Amino acid sequence: MRVAVLASLKSWYLADLRRAAEARHEIVQASFANLQATVGLSHEVIASGAEMPLSDFDAVLVRTMPPGSLEQVVFRMDALARLESQGVPVINPARSIEAAVDKYLATAKLHEAGLLVPRTIACQTADEAMAAFAELGGDIVVKPLFGSEGRGIARLNDEALALRAFKMLAQFGAVLYLQEFIRHEGYDLRVLKVGRRYFGMRRSNPDDWRTNVSRGAVAAPVELNAEWIDLAERAAAAIGAPVAGVDLLPATDGRLYAIEVNAVPGWQALSRALGVDVAQVVLEYVEMVAENGPAA
Repeated sequence: MRVAVLASLKSWYLADLRRAAEARHEIVQASFANLQATVGLSHEVIASGAEMPLSDFDAVLVRTMPPGSLEQVVFRMDALARLESQGVPVINPARSIEAAVDKYLATAKLHEAGLLVPRTIACQTADEAMAAFAELGGDIVVKPLFGSEGRGIARLNDEALALRAFKMLAQFGAVLYLQEFIRHEGYDLRVLKVGRRYFGMRRSNPDDWRTNVSRGAVAAPVELNAEWIDLAERAAAAIGAPVAGVDLLPATDGRLYAIEVNAVPGWQALSRALGVDVAQVVLEYVEMVAENGPAA
């Protein structure tokens, strides 16, 4: 099997996939920055650079979502969708990546699917954000609409600091995405879904309310129960991602919130905590999709 992996040359995940593939599969690095499309020939060609038509591969695996201008991001997603229309399996599909990277859209889809999400208000002016701050109880988390691994996230519970932050963000043209702060016990649950297989870890951070491993949280294996698997399945289905990292937050009041779905999920910490070769699991799923078509 030949798999094009959209990742940087220095990506740990690219190296891990190549390790797991050994001699059985060919893992070829491709770049979002080099994506190009040619229309007007006998058939449309989507390529990574002029010499790498992506239709020559058995599958394309998306392992990064680099920043870019609005035009660049839209074109990249369009190119992936056109590649899918040609019958090339793209994991994850463009529509799921588009939904997952947009926190507002992802949260709306999770809520629509019946999952419990934090009360959320997205707006565009500092005045509207201050009204939202009050409505959400004066203790909120402000997040960049696009972003991951806890970058750019801040907890605000002081009115003066909140106003200063909102004015600065509005000045830069940011969407102000506010969520009520959910009181928790210092840990969350990450469920990694790969097709019909599920893996779970608990991420604890005694020094920070954020539970991202990149922020110092400690990962430990957790045995998934039927409720957590069901929530992860419903969350991933709401986004349309057959491979997904679903973050669940147990609140101090006993309720379980769906916080986020990552359609380009990492597995470095999870693989280490569980002692599972996740790259091998991912390649097995990619091989199944390449041979039999998409499966949930």
